[in-house]
Amino acid sequence: MRLTVYTDFSLRVLMFLALKGDGLATIAEIAKAYGISKNHLMKVAHQLGIAGYVETVRGKGGGLRLARQPQDIVIGEVVRRTEPDMALVPCFAPVDASCTIFSSCALRGVLSEARDAFLSALDGHTLLDLVRPRASLRKLLSFNPNGRTAAAQTSRSIRRA
Repeated sequence: MRLTVYTDFSLRVLMFLALKGDGLATIAEIAKAYGISKNHLMKVAHQLGIAGYVETVRGKGGGLRLARQPQDIVIGEVVRRTEPDMALVPCFAPVDASCTIFSSCALRGVLSEARDAFLSALDGHTLLDLVRPRASLRKLLSFNPNGRTAAAQTSRSIRRA
């Protein structure tokens, strides 16, 4: 099973915001920390807001923050919301009965069981579990002791100059 880049980025945004705590983070700050496209993150952040995981604060000094506590965000739920299609093979879609053995196929049931086990494992974890190595993650993402990332510090310094 392979998750989409969209789901990967969604989980990364949520992890970043969980590490940020009560502070606000910008899309540019998150993109720089992970080395990924701001354009992709804009869509991700918007959808996470619609889903109720993220709040946005507009205006000068605005940004993103978690709308719920990290322990209340279940990873399996996020994956279900962000993955457009959890069908592992085409015959999972009820309209696709083009397979010769469709009516007697045991593979469909086995793969369905595997998908359900995968999601069940994710249901056993929350966002808080993903950010438990807090200090090392904050260091890897260039968080400074005051809670800002190096990218945010640089951006603010440039604006002041």
